Amino acid sequence: MSYNEKTRALYQDVLKGLQDAGLFKQERFIHSPQAADIEVEFPSGASVKPVINMCANNYLGLSSHPEVVKAAHEGLDSRGYGMSSVRFICGTQDIHRELERVTTEFLGTEDTILFPSCMDANAGVFEAILTKDDVMISDRLVHASLIDGIRLCGAMQDTFKHADMAHLEQKLEMHQDRRLRLVITDGVFSMDGDTAPLDKMVALCEKYNAMLLVDDSHSTGFIGKTGRGTHEKYGVLGKIDVITTTYGKGLGGATGGCVSGRKELVEMCRQKARPYLFSNSIAPMVVSGVLKVFEILNASTERRDKLEGNAAYWRKGLQEAGFVLKEGDTPIVPVMLFNAKLAQDFSRGLYEEGIYAVGFFFPVVPQSQARIRTQLSAGHEKHHLDRALEAFIKVGRRLDILGKTRQEIIDRFGM
Repeated sequence: MSYNEKTRALYQDVLKGLQDAGLFKQERFIHSPQAADIEVEFPSGASVKPVINMCANNYLGLSSHPEVVKAAHEGLDSRGYGMSSVRFICGTQDIHRELERVTTEFLGTEDTILFPSCMDANAGVFEAILTKDDVMISDRLVHASLIDGIRLCGAMQDTFKHADMAHLEQKLEMHQDRRLRLVITDGVFSMDGDTAPLDKMVALCEKYNAMLLVDDSHSTGFIGKTGRGTHEKYGVLGKIDVITTTYGKGLGGATGGCVSGRKELVEMCRQKARPYLFSNSIAPMVVSGVLKVFEILNASTERRDKLEGNAAYWRKGLQEAGFVLKEGDTPIVPVMLFNAKLAQDFSRGLYEEGIYAVGFFFPVVPQSQARIRTQLSAGHEKHHLDRALEAFIKVGRRLDILGKTRQEIIDRFGM
């Protein structure tokens, strides 16, 4: 057979190299519903331990909300388990279109189309709306799924320095000969927790007759005064041409994504986007659960308000303790450690103290940018945050990184 011992040894050597370099990612297993308090098995085969979860995308604490779970059960009972088909054949139910309508209304756009995930939305949208005569100009720190979607498209590719509006303007001037120009950015950058200056980007796009696409996956439901997203935060509701986002983070944490925006662009996706045309529809129970999430969010901003308070409290506590943080005002608060092994050691130390937070390192983040990415939730109470701060400080003191600068940490542990 082609997969012989020589081939096996080749892959074993690659995996051993990852382990030796401290870059091997080890999965953990949760033995409970997603929540602020979870039960985790780490490493595989070890005993299950109760821990406080500080690294989930469960921003609004709705992943196991009883009303959402109940709605999912009702969707399962009334519409079945799965569609067994793609949308344009026989995979569309009335509730799919209802979710598209509700999403459109929430985001303040013209129309919406559902995808199995936001990664699928990003994989499909560029090829559907652009041709080889167009250009895509993306922020250099956009999410991996946007990068993959850009690569699948035949349009010209270019980038601008992260959040650098002067550089973006240079690129827009440079590409005035192209049929269409599409500027691409995350709303909230998931690794760093900062936000794109959408007001300035909209102004530049209007000046140079360009379209703007924003992946708002780490924003929808909780950024902005009423949680509409970064376009609400920056006062440009209705001015973003394409929004891609997910139902798998703040909006219940299950699965599914969408493209929302100008009705003609949405229709182009319905006609041409391959992940839409060739992937099953979102399961009915997920659709029903997300509809309940929107009902909860439209009734009150209580959860996004609590999340905002939790994030400010957590950031302040870490800063006062002497950790190096990435600047930002979102629920994503990266604790910078710069060294991959140190990040993993820190994560293991936290686990021993009953705190679950994963170390991020290359290739998930650039070389020398290893970190613990903490993420806040409306499901966290003050006692969760105080206990987590206590553990972070204890581990930080043991590893002697409190009050140390970036360079001091690198000098001691390396990059």
